[in-house]
Amino acid sequence: MTRALHLTEQLISRRSVTPDDAQCQQIIGNRLTPLGFACETIESGPAEFRVTNLWAKRRGRLEGKAGAGRTLVFAGHTDVVPTGPLEQWTSDPFTPSHRDGKLFGRGAADMKTSIAAFVVAAEEFLAAHPDPALSLAMLITSDEEGPAVDGTVVVCEQLKARGERLDYCIVGEPSSVERVGDMIKNGRRGSMSGKLTVKGVQGHIAYPQLAKNPIHLALPALAEMATIEWDWGNDFFQPTSWQISNIHGGTGAGNVIPGTVVVDFNFRYSTESTPEGLQKLTHEVLDRRGLDYQLDWVVGGLPFLTTPGELVGAIQNAIRAETGIETELSTTGGTSDGRFISRICPQVIEFGPINASIHKIDEHVRVADIEPLKNIYRRTLENLEAALK
Repeated sequence: MTRALHLTEQLISRRSVTPDDAQCQQIIGNRLTPLGFACETIESGPAEFRVTNLWAKRRGRLEGKAGAGRTLVFAGHTDVVPTGPLEQWTSDPFTPSHRDGKLFGRGAADMKTSIAAFVVAAEEFLAAHPDPALSLAMLITSDEEGPAVDGTVVVCEQLKARGERLDYCIVGEPSSVERVGDMIKNGRRGSMSGKLTVKGVQGHIAYPQLAKNPIHLALPALAEMATIEWDWGNDFFQPTSWQISNIHGGTGAGNVIPGTVVVDFNFRYSTESTPEGLQKLTHEVLDRRGLDYQLDWVVGGLPFLTTPGELVGAIQNAIRAETGIETELSTTGGTSDGRFISRICPQVIEFGPINASIHKIDEHVRVADIEPLKNIYRRTLENLEAALK
């Protein structure tokens, strides 16, 4: 059994459902401390939802030398989503199990394999380069799958306050599609949600002249918003998308016109749009329709983009050397903690194992993919180290 596989199994065996880290970070810290990492635990959140974060840093020999030093951060999360119905799993989700060349367990793909590969890649890199120019760090949270308000964002705020410099970040999210290395995420769209309450007048359904149906009033505006081309995207991003997720209206009775209707919607937006611009256009549509409404906004994450450069080139070359694949750059999918890290780090990408089974029953990774994943992380470190010499 390889060291990366063994560590992956150790982490999977921990029932670390958000926000419980279940001592995964202690296992990681015990591996990093002998390598010269200074490990710091940062806790945040109320007692009933206490989040554990690990910030570990090993300073390179060029750190602090007139801008010559560089820091690469591996970022990830030890928390996992709930298992779902246990009876539907072929084996216990927190007992690492092997079948047909695959390792099964909750978090296998998202993202305990990546974290194990981070750690072993760092071990191998430092064995070959005991005094590297490159500084290494790891930022690990137990609040990525949950609200994500006491995890990576808190650590990033503290690092910014300290003046900590970050240059490159690899988030270990499962980005690969069919083969490890066939896709990396070099950015993500922003996410902004709205809760629209349209007000009417409740009344008997047989006397509509004495009521005002808010559902009828809202429908033309909603139909218009569904047809708007918010932007056209660009070379890296799809056009901005607006989607309704929930509509709540009515009292439950079949003979009552409701007094209000509540519509939940979400923008996934490109760098061609801003939250302010999207909000302004939405209000223009609603105001033009003469609606009596309340609209509450939540900006879940700003878009970020890392254009081809030092980090993208280093990992592309690593993937090519390890697998022969010419990787695809993509900004598709949902949000990740990269949205927080990008505020303090100019180059952020996401790369990890195949994502087909994430959050599903019988989540798994291919055992044969673990070593190549670890090797790509190590080769990326070697490429960045070579660029500093």
